[in-house]
Amino acid sequence: MSNESKTHFRKAFDSPYLSSADIVEPTILTINRVSLEPDKTKKTKDVFNTAHFAERELRPGEKLKPMILNATNSKTMRSLTGSPFIEDWAGFKVTVYVDSNVKFGKETMEGLRISPKAPVIAWLTPENQKGWNNAKAAYKRDGNLDAVLARVSFSDAHQQQLMEECANESRVA
Repeated sequence: MSNESKTHFRKAFDSPYLSSADIVEPTILTINRVSLEPDKTKKTKDVFNTAHFAERELRPGEKLKPMILNATNSKTMRSLTGSPFIEDWAGFKVTVYVDSNVKFGKETMEGLRISPKAPVIAWLTPENQKGWNNAKAAYKRDGNLDAVLARVSFSDAHQQQLMEECANESRVA
């Protein structure tokens, strides 16, 4: 049984924030906005840098939660974006992964980290026939390009072309 099909023990605690229990492999996400927000767990009166993502789901049927950007991840965002201002971090793609050696007080535990390297996003064109066909299949299945855009980028013109090809194929069928 792969780790992806197993349930992490921390899932039982149902945090309002993204946690190491949610991330099963390095995941590319797009920052929609970062804002200072009070602790939603109500365990503290602290205010956190909280990243909200453009993607709606982490996996199909699993809502993507916001992520608290601790000092380490905030410094990484500053380096990636070239700006110390959280308002400037919107629109950047980041890779979120689990680091099993995060120090929290005297303990070492799993924690989320943002990779210091900007993710490399492949560009999809019709010339990449296998990728193009996979994107068309995903669009036909989901009715949108969210799953495709989480893995690759492609121009607005190519997105329109793909949707038109799918519409034409469904008329012919």
